[in-house]
Amino acid sequence: MNRTNPSTPGRVSGMRLLCVSIIFGFGCNVVMGQTVGSNEGGTVPHPLPEFPANNWWNTDISKAPLDPKSTNYISFIGSTRSLHPDFGGNASANYGPNATYGFPYIVVDGVAGIGKSPPPLQAVQFGYSNESDGVDHTTDTAFPFYPIPPEATTTPKWIECGDPGNVDDRNNCDRHMLIIDRDHKYLYELWNVWYDSAHAQWNAGSGAFFDMTKNARRPNGWTSSDAAGLAVFPGLVRYDEVYNAYGTSVPSIKHAFRVTVRSSNGYVYPASHQAGSTAGALPMGARLRLKASTDISGYPAEMQKIFRAMKTYGLVVADNGSDMYVSGTYDINWNNDVLNPAFGGLKASDFQVVQLGWKPPLSNLAATPNPVVGGFSTTGTATLTAAAPAPGAVVALTVSGQLTVPASVTVPAGATTATFSIGTSAGTRLTNPVVTATYSGSVQRVTVQVEPPPVLHAMAVNPNSIASAGTATGSVTLSESAPAGGIAVALASTNTAVATVPANIIVPSGSATASFNVTGKTVAAKTTITISATYSGITKTAALTVNP
Repeated sequence: MNRTNPSTPGRVSGMRLLCVSIIFGFGCNVVMGQTVGSNEGGTVPHPLPEFPANNWWNTDISKAPLDPKSTNYISFIGSTRSLHPDFGGNASANYGPNATYGFPYIVVDGVAGIGKSPPPLQAVQFGYSNESDGVDHTTDTAFPFYPIPPEATTTPKWIECGDPGNVDDRNNCDRHMLIIDRDHKYLYELWNVWYDSAHAQWNAGSGAFFDMTKNARRPNGWTSSDAAGLAVFPGLVRYDEVYNAYGTSVPSIKHAFRVTVRSSNGYVYPASHQAGSTAGALPMGARLRLKASTDISGYPAEMQKIFRAMKTYGLVVADNGSDMYVSGTYDINWNNDVLNPAFGGLKASDFQVVQLGWKPPLSNLAATPNPVVGGFSTTGTATLTAAAPAPGAVVALTVSGQLTVPASVTVPAGATTATFSIGTSAGTRLTNPVVTATYSGSVQRVTVQVEPPPVLHAMAVNPNSIASAGTATGSVTLSESAPAGGIAVALASTNTAVATVPANIIVPSGSATASFNVTGKTVAAKTTITISATYSGITKTAALTVNP
């Protein structure tokens, strides 16, 4: 992978002898989550995929428009160029005793506790500190930031290329280190690492931090541990997802994969950094999509799972290296006798380039509150990735299940969001209907959890006998707490000349009971009446006697 940064001369990745098909791995903290017999503690945080569903790695591009130069870009790569799995298990001893294929990853504890031991944070000295995290950029001083486990210093196969951290192999390999904090869903990634034992100091070319619960993109012009400025881990073909291993079970892979090309030209969204300026080459961040018409039915089921993801989520150009080399995890369970012929059966001509810099016009659909009690409404919000054009963006709405929405909602020109009402129906069981929003070829969905409404459980009057013109306290009780906005229970007296009650009483949100006053009138004779409470077709009553 030649990662020369044209704006920073001299930054060249060391993957010289590995350009054939080896992206060596590093490993794990407590255990290597992808190593046979050592999966304990290595399971990545769920749910999958990592990062929010509308992250650029997890975006459905199956309907995205083609770039007008798609054919030219594929020709530059070479239409007959085969796809190649740049991952696997242990490499041939010819590459060294510790050589591995693919990216292993470290999974660490983020909080202390019983059986949990977060590694101490380490300060890392960077060659490109001005674009790295864990640095005070006002003083250019590194501070303790990266949770690097001490095992990575001396244990083979925990750092890309296989050699331990105290072996300086930076001139021959990219030496990536990917670290996941399982408790906080934090991702730390380092490039070109080496542990200087003489000075007890970790060094790296660059480093980046990603909160996997958010969609924070690197500043324009900034690198990461990858040439494109993107995170590496979310773009890997992972053994756990393909084979449902290590506590993972997913019917489909719902993210794009990282791919390399021999030359690049600038960068486009979602990338933030360039690593070349070769005319005719794809930019960093470009997306390739396996054509929907490509027949993958003859491949093994697990390979079909990978290729379906390529049709839906595609490949993202993230680094310079060998053309059409797809990145994945280091795992000794990979079978290259299965991977190589399957990947090799696909050519560059089976792919097309999505419109450069494409963003899904509709980025998110939400419902608040969610869940909602049946019979009450919730508010839907449709969000665009950019300001709506004049005269506004009309977002079509449809539903499945017992919901009501308008046929469409319009995002005003210049705005990015619009809200609409989602009506629900009262029921006796929990349901999960779906609202679907469609705009300019992009689709977003939100599942609305509709809970059965509470029912009127009881009504009482205390005391149940009062003197003439006296008062009593009535109370209503629901089967469960009232939802947001509260619940209005209708009240009535069978004889308002004897006693009166308010027209209704509001059971406040979060409460199951509410009280009201019963006001007696002056009577000449002992009289018994009925006080009633009604909600959602259910009526409860209580008798009240008013004495002269």
